[in-house]
Amino acid sequence: MAAIARFLGRQRGLGGPDWADYATYLYLFIGTVLMFGPVLWLISSSFKDQNDLLRFPPRLLPYHQETIVVDGYDNPLPLYEVTLEDGSVRQLARIRRVGIEGQHIDPANPAAEVIRVNINQTKPVESVLFTLDNYINGAQRFNFVAYFINTVFVTVVATILTLLVNSMAAFALSKYKFRGSTAILLIMISTLLVPLSVILIPLLLVITQVKMFDSLIGVIIPSIATPTGVFLLRQYMLTIPDELLESARLDGATEWRIYLQVIIPLARPALAVLAIFSVMWRWNDFLWPLVVLQSSENFTLQVGLNSFRGELQVQWDLLLSMTVLTLLPVTVVFAFLQKYITTGIATTGMK
Repeated sequence: MAAIARFLGRQRGLGGPDWADYATYLYLFIGTVLMFGPVLWLISSSFKDQNDLLRFPPRLLPYHQETIVVDGYDNPLPLYEVTLEDGSVRQLARIRRVGIEGQHIDPANPAAEVIRVNINQTKPVESVLFTLDNYINGAQRFNFVAYFINTVFVTVVATILTLLVNSMAAFALSKYKFRGSTAILLIMISTLLVPLSVILIPLLLVITQVKMFDSLIGVIIPSIATPTGVFLLRQYMLTIPDELLESARLDGATEWRIYLQVIIPLARPALAVLAIFSVMWRWNDFLWPLVVLQSSENFTLQVGLNSFRGELQVQWDLLLSMTVLTLLPVTVVFAFLQKYITTGIATTGMK
């Protein structure tokens, strides 16, 4: 804490904070709000009910209307602050609403006369409440375990294959001199300019022809070769001295042995970065699994969340709560491995 306090208390001006310090803190504050504001809003909204989510103007914290059990009524009645004709304000329980008229009773004396007032003279009694109802209801209607297993399978297998295929391609483009290697690299990198929506239909036709439609393998295979991964690993492998490879060849090592016992161990920092990127890409992938997967038992978490969206209504309360659950695993992975991202970007020249 002391180190954090010293870091935050650093000033450019010798006699006190000057305009540069104020501008820096303003910039950092705006950046923090832009980065973490949507996340906090998502988590807070996951505890709200449907009416509170659609309320305007929106509120940050989840509010729930208080209810009270009244003798003679099977269900708890909602509480309202009612402004009466004499200007006094009382807390009454609403028994029904007819048009713009609300009919209320005194919870302490339910046998007394029903008080009828315009709904504009009433205000619901609310309090901040973090309830897990959305998570419980969402888990009952959302096959979280099956979708989680499917997502983990896709993420793990795709990441392993991505590391294998991309490292082999990067090894060839960085350590072998052959005609057309530069052109192959440029063509591979230029595919970054082609969005998935452009090649979606041809890719789907290929997957259908090879009998991979509506299967997790059909989700994995097209995503394992990534130009970003090849470029990242190639840039890192260029820093490995060629003399190491020549020494291994003089000792009689085959090219496969050089790849497995020399290149792969030395390229572990870059492989770790690509593994983290691959986990985040595959875990959050939505469009391609949505097109390929048709059976609900094969859905991934991101595709399963789409089931909360109907033709006329979106169940935002359940959708937001399940979204928070799906984000937790990848957030934990990123929190523990984020230092490798910084190291990898710095060592591979990828910015």
